[in-house]
Amino acid sequence: MRRSEFTRAVTAEFGGRGAALVADLALGPLDYRTAAQALEDGVPPREIWLALCEEADVPESRRHGVGLIETRKR
Repeated sequence: MRRSEFTRAVTAEFGGRGAALVADLALGPLDYRTAAQALEDGVPPREIWLALCEEADVPESRRHGVGLIETRKR
């Protein structure tokens, strides 16, 4: 997962409150850093996405594939 895919996933799942969650929610699986802090520290976006999903109780069915760039049809 790229950082841009992470951003799309956050927007798709959390809508307008996504930016606040990224900036303010302390994520236990990431040593209680926010998603923004973890991104700055170089933590892979996919790891951050999964931690955010865990903390926000996102169902497993919506944790994978959200925000991915669609492949081009030939």
